[in-house]
Amino acid sequence: MEAGHAPARPCPWGMIISPTAFRRDIQTLSSTSRALRSSRHRSAPQGHHVLRGTGSSYAQLGMYQSLEPPGLQPMGYSKCNLVGSDAGNSTGCGAGSAGSTGSGKGPASDSASSENPYAGLVSHLRAAWLSGKTRPLEYRMAQLEALGRFLDEKKQEILEATALDMGKPSTEAYFTEILLCKNELNDTLNNLCRWMKDEHVDKNLVTQLDSAFIRKDPYGVVLIIAPWNYPIHLFLVPLIGAIAAGNCVIIKPSEIAKNTEKLVAEALTCYLDSDCFAVVTAGVEETTKLLENKFDYIFFTGSATVGRIIMEAAAKHLTPVTLELGGKNPCYVSDTCDVQNVARRVAWGRFFNAGQTCLAPDYLLCSLEMQEKLMPALRAAIVEFFGSNPKESPDFGRIVGDKQFRRIRALLRSGRVAIGGQTDEKERYIAPTVLADVLPSDPAMQEEVFGPILPIVVVANMDEAIDFINARPRPLAIYAFSCDSKVVNQVLERTSSGGFCGNDTLMHVTLSSLPFGGSGNSGLGKYHGKFTFDTFTHQRSCLHRNMGLETLNSVRYPPYTQQKQGLMTATLEIKRKGMCTLL
Repeated sequence: MEAGHAPARPCPWGMIISPTAFRRDIQTLSSTSRALRSSRHRSAPQGHHVLRGTGSSYAQLGMYQSLEPPGLQPMGYSKCNLVGSDAGNSTGCGAGSAGSTGSGKGPASDSASSENPYAGLVSHLRAAWLSGKTRPLEYRMAQLEALGRFLDEKKQEILEATALDMGKPSTEAYFTEILLCKNELNDTLNNLCRWMKDEHVDKNLVTQLDSAFIRKDPYGVVLIIAPWNYPIHLFLVPLIGAIAAGNCVIIKPSEIAKNTEKLVAEALTCYLDSDCFAVVTAGVEETTKLLENKFDYIFFTGSATVGRIIMEAAAKHLTPVTLELGGKNPCYVSDTCDVQNVARRVAWGRFFNAGQTCLAPDYLLCSLEMQEKLMPALRAAIVEFFGSNPKESPDFGRIVGDKQFRRIRALLRSGRVAIGGQTDEKERYIAPTVLADVLPSDPAMQEEVFGPILPIVVVANMDEAIDFINARPRPLAIYAFSCDSKVVNQVLERTSSGGFCGNDTLMHVTLSSLPFGGSGNSGLGKYHGKFTFDTFTHQRSCLHRNMGLETLNSVRYPPYTQQKQGLMTATLEIKRKGMCTLL
């Protein structure tokens, strides 16, 4: 029997399901939905833009929206009173405030604190987050602007601390620790209002009069563990996103960069609200204790070995993580390229920050002929950048510690030293070095170099280079140089990595519009720009239904019939569209 001729059937609760009435409700629903869509644009207040597919229930955003469930004022919210607004002064750094001294020890009144020295601090921040204090737009903006003041007013101290820790040249420190951080901060301040808005999604026929949206919820209390090689940038950029997303944060700077750690612990807490943000100074043993606490998200930058430890600790609480690791980033140089340009760009990327960059080209792959062409060009580039004696150059840094120095120096036993190779253990100086004829079995190819040494491995052609890359764990980045764009695209299409840059090194990291992160052994997750906000945001799926039109819902209730199944299919089914072709 056709559905249009089926008799009305009584339901157990006394409601009558009539196919005719159902079709009438569907027609009414469709016409009403069309009228509502057109009325949204007519009724929008002047001076406001109606953004399709976006909206927000936060009253403080002050934006027009329609078909949105009533907004709830976060508990405990009051107008933001920025702690330490006179940045750099002792105001806001009162003794005994949780996280205000960088000690990482919060209130210790409960029994848990006697078991774990950081339990009180985590509880203090969680109480602040549960109060709703970090949720309003104004609060987030105020804390982000305070970070901007920190960068502006502590600029000289940052340059001096990084110079003391690892001889970082002031230009390199300014570029990475100040400028790129300010770019991330300004990008977030410029767009946060839009990023926070609820994202309306497509609906099926049954839910046309309802509100379906994605709410951008903060995770809660998050932990950021930073490394020593870019000690400001690599905690501040994730911190920007964590604050923007509405989280409370514990920051753990690296204890290896001692001067920078001291600066962050003493100065940063004077700019941020100590109820919601804390700096913990800790070594390995203390960090292990810190990780025993339950966090709602952990963001770690460092080695793959420690990354596994972080992930294991997070798994005990089912805590999501972002792991920004590293790896051996290959750089393929084809026979068709501008040798001088390749040499300058590779030398800059490899020897920037004395090679202590997880994104640096770790080794070159090229033909024997290209290796011979590159040697004089690389030598010329090194002299151009650092002079005939790089040890005396103010633009070449030092290795961060004795342990790291000895590890890198041992890698010089690989292949043959074609350029550089000089060392000075007292100054922790290793000259910009190029190793030729390096074998895959040599020490420099068994681990990430993370120093001013560039091994060159000879391959016959591009195919052999691609096979070499694919036979190893996925790197954080792959670089390819060629005047033939087809060669660059072949390397891109036939390999996998966290990121890719053709005909240059490192520069893709300067774009906040690109996600930065690893793949496989080189990391998990991504950040920069809006991607950082998304990383620290839980995308909460929400549907707020209309209380009326129960006739439309009755088709899904038992007892089930073929007629109901047909009506459910008609209202819920997603049909496949025509085939599309990727251009």
